[in-house]
Amino acid sequence: MGLSSVRGDRSRRRREPVVEEPAGDDGGYEDKGLPPDAPGWTPSDGGAVPSADGAGDGGAPADGGGRRTAGQPRRKGRKALRWTAVTLAVLIAGGAGAGYWYYEHLNANLRKAPRSLGGGGLKKPDPNAFGQSPLNILLLGSDGRNSAKNIELGGARQDADRKPLADVQMLVHVSADRSNMSVISIPRDTRVTIPRCTDPKTHEVFPQTSAAINQSLQHGGPGCTLATWQELTGIYIDHFMMVDFAGVVDMADAIGGVPVCVDNNIYSHDSKGHGSGLKLTKGTHPVKGVQALQWLRTRYGFEDNTDIGRAKAQHMYMNSMVRQLKAGTKLSNPGQLRDLAEAATQALTVDDGLDTVKKLYDLGGDLSRVPTKRITMVTMPWQYGPGESYVMPKPGDAEATFGLLRNDTALDGKDKKKKATPAPKPATPRDQLKVVVQNGTNSTVNGPVSGRASAVQQQLSGLGYTAAGTDPALTTQADTTITYQDKGQRGDALTLAKALGLPKSAVRESSSATGMRLVVGNDWRSGTAYPKQGDEKGADKAPDSADALNGEDTKACMKVNPSYTF
Repeated sequence: MGLSSVRGDRSRRRREPVVEEPAGDDGGYEDKGLPPDAPGWTPSDGGAVPSADGAGDGGAPADGGGRRTAGQPRRKGRKALRWTAVTLAVLIAGGAGAGYWYYEHLNANLRKAPRSLGGGGLKKPDPNAFGQSPLNILLLGSDGRNSAKNIELGGARQDADRKPLADVQMLVHVSADRSNMSVISIPRDTRVTIPRCTDPKTHEVFPQTSAAINQSLQHGGPGCTLATWQELTGIYIDHFMMVDFAGVVDMADAIGGVPVCVDNNIYSHDSKGHGSGLKLTKGTHPVKGVQALQWLRTRYGFEDNTDIGRAKAQHMYMNSMVRQLKAGTKLSNPGQLRDLAEAATQALTVDDGLDTVKKLYDLGGDLSRVPTKRITMVTMPWQYGPGESYVMPKPGDAEATFGLLRNDTALDGKDKKKKATPAPKPATPRDQLKVVVQNGTNSTVNGPVSGRASAVQQQLSGLGYTAAGTDPALTTQADTTITYQDKGQRGDALTLAKALGLPKSAVRESSSATGMRLVVGNDWRSGTAYPKQGDEKGADKAPDSADALNGEDTKACMKVNPSYTF
């Protein structure tokens, strides 16, 4: 992924030397941010943006100087701040003189790509009874070395013409009520099924294959990686954001140092050229620029020298960044904010649903509502494959983690426990209850199972639900669900679930439901009896194997591998 010409002046910053390493050794990381609102938006840090007619607000000049008029009090920048854990940055172009031309300039910086390249695809979950929907964003770090700057930062010059790999992949789940955020990483060499994808530019068709998940980016772009995640997790993903090496460095420079901790001296370099070049003494240090990139890419030197340790280091960096941004650190100077806006929009590739800075800024407002103490970062539970040459999802634990996110359950286990109340009695006789049964087994990898709606509808008829019918349209859904609109139907829905052997968690009230609907998901691809799912009560937090890290853990420190200390 090459740098656009508008980035040309960024090479004036001095860079520390980076140790060159073998191809694919350490992966890049994504750094993203959230920009100003539409034209006419006025930041509260004293550096006003001209309105649409060109008149400055609050006496601030319209030439980008961001100065205050004499005697004008400086307003608190924190009120304008919209932070986000996902993006590792906050973009507010306060005081940049950003009229309509500047807004369009930032829009032009953004690179766009289709959201999903896979066929079929999951259906976006229905909103809950309050009209709220969860939000899922896929964060990608590209290791592309297809520009002079990316080669300088990433080494491996022999890979200059290779298609980039998605060497960092994280899914950010924000709950429907915006009370909590869960971030899950998947190691780059996890063996998965990559679905059939078509490159939107060349129209080349990449057949379905089994390979490391980071290779999905080479099958047409980030939209194929998103399709791969959806197929693996069963989670509908709303958006993606991707950045390359140079973008990480420029963002880190614009933001300022982020404190990170190591429990011993570390030098991520060996005689074979392995390592990111990170060199720190024991303790806590602020890292920025190239050093921040080295921290985020370090594999050799952390824990067991694998992507598992690297993911944990990335989680620590993100949490530390969020804590700083939440406190308003480094974001009160209009010049810094402008640099941050430029760096982030130039660094980002986003899906076509996030194609303007206003949409990104609005997204940041949504995310800013999540308190730091309710942010949880985990790594997908995993196990080694044959020969320990790759990893694969850990049976049971990985699916349990994905299931929590599909059901909008916080990974920290701190969701408010609902008081046990007696189940309401059904209000409608079984033979009069109108239920629409729909086939949700349209998996792009395994293919749909024909006749599932009819089979379950016939089973319902045998149970006395003779008014049940079918919807012939295929859809894709991981879990079997029963949705209803009116609270008065809950008793009917629970009774229906019990008759089929479905857990209570399958019953959901939805503001968009038009009646009682049963979607037969990919968890019930055969038979007329719903298969037992193990713990019928369902998990209420991430399993221990997910290695959860809380957003307010200020004592977290990376364990240094003894072979990479000095």
